Amino acid sequence: MNDRSPSSSTAEGMKLIEHLPFDTDEGIASRARIGLMVLATDFTIEHEWRAIMAGLKGVALYESRILNDAQITPETLRAMEPRIAAATDVILPGSPIDVVAYGCTSASMAIGEDKVFARIREARPDAKCTTPITAAFAAFHALKARRIGVLTPYRADVNRIVADYIRARGFEVPVFGSFNEQDDGIVARITPASVKRGVETILSHAPVDAVFVSCTSVRLAEAARRIEAETGVPITSSNHAMAWHALRLGGVDDVMPQWGRLFEAQLA
Repeated sequence: MNDRSPSSSTAEGMKLIEHLPFDTDEGIASRARIGLMVLATDFTIEHEWRAIMAGLKGVALYESRILNDAQITPETLRAMEPRIAAATDVILPGSPIDVVAYGCTSASMAIGEDKVFARIREARPDAKCTTPITAAFAAFHALKARRIGVLTPYRADVNRIVADYIRARGFEVPVFGSFNEQDDGIVARITPASVKRGVETILSHAPVDAVFVSCTSVRLAEAARRIEAETGVPITSSNHAMAWHALRLGGVDDVMPQWGRLFEAQLA
């Protein structure tokens, strides 16, 4: 408790009592402070992350938005790189952050994870960093998955970046499906039932160890456990994997089976 003594005065007919005593505790982020950069056009990631983290006492989420183009092309994705440091800097400036997550899967690959991390560390040199694809790779290792089925909403040139990037990291991609929709506003309205059908189509074409649904605008988290139960195959997505990875990087090791197999796993 602070040891200041209250003082009082009267001004304009009001009794003013100042320097009231108070106690402090560790606040709402006693376990982990997690910063999240959200695309300006993203409708989905905040909803899914808040749902996942809602029951975790002592874990707090702090967000900023980064300007991007609603049309997803390699050029518009790479254009975000110079904006990353500033978008990081406005998350609790002057206060420590345990983890900073950059919320764009395809840009993380088009720019490169190392460059994304370098821009984040210009503002937050001590924070642990993740991106959706960084988290996806951590998830594949945690699930012991090597053959990955991929589902995206992207157009063909972005899909090539995604497939090549995953294969270059030593994973097999025997089957790849896409909705071929480049507008984020439309992608955010793709129904979970459509995502489930896309996953089932992928599984009908080749055996895989896990399915990865790429894009932070796609809704999957609340359906992940049900899809896994019906298909028998682990599934994760950009938002789903990155929420798990951010928690694990922040030292939060809670087992949360309601969010699917990945949330029962620790970092490999």
